[in-house]
Amino acid sequence: MKQSLLIVLILIAGVILFFHLPSLASDKTEVKPGIEGQKEKKVVPPQSEQKDRPSPKGLESQKSATPNSQPVYQPPLRGAPGGRIGGGTRGIGDERIALFVLGVLAPNHVGLTVQGQPKLYWYLSKPTNLPVEVTIIEDQAVSPLLEERINLPVQAGINCLRLADHRITLLLGKPYRWFVGAVPSADRRSRDIIAGGMIERIDVPESLRLKLSQADKRDIPSIYAESGIWYDAIMAISELIEANPNDMNLRKQRAALLEQVGLPEVAEYELKQAGLAK
Repeated sequence: MKQSLLIVLILIAGVILFFHLPSLASDKTEVKPGIEGQKEKKVVPPQSEQKDRPSPKGLESQKSATPNSQPVYQPPLRGAPGGRIGGGTRGIGDERIALFVLGVLAPNHVGLTVQGQPKLYWYLSKPTNLPVEVTIIEDQAVSPLLEERINLPVQAGINCLRLADHRITLLLGKPYRWFVGAVPSADRRSRDIIAGGMIERIDVPESLRLKLSQADKRDIPSIYAESGIWYDAIMAISELIEANPNDMNLRKQRAALLEQVGLPEVAEYELKQAGLAK
């Protein structure tokens, strides 16, 4: 009896072994040639991961140059409003005088600079043969630092007063008033057409110095504007325009700054120069 049971068990084991041989053969690991006993494992990422993984070419196409943004002027917290005056006139009996607008490119508060000899910009809507004078005076002072007559004729558009040309250096922490005036009658100075603004020189903040040292030249106007340094922002963008007169985007940037400080007439002139008049 025991022998019969043993024979049956042997037969059952044989049958089981017979049916499992193919699967055992498929489980053999592939051995890399030349390295005995080392199993080669192939790791294939899931299909979803392969889809989401960008190719090198795709990464390159995602890179693009960031265009220079429009400057945004952030007025400084210091200083009271009301630092700008503007001038315009109609004909008043003198045929030399036609309707025109005279203005300074200044904010309606004490504008800041970090330059000892900044450039000051002013605007005339039409050319004129009237005598035009520029004046700079330290606030509360009696005598002006500068009283200069501009050579005639004076051209329309944005004009520049360079303090370096007159050997004038602004002192730190002192506000100054500056004026541009058209003189219809030398005997009746009360009829002068005057525009003016205020400027004060401050020390360069270390954070601003660091930004400027690392900045692209075309980003400098925005850096000054965001730091509340009006005169240097308008000077930086104006110098870029002088160097690149056909770059209409630069004129759009200057127009944006002028709009932000309430000088729509000058901003419209700039947009006309860029072919984008409203």
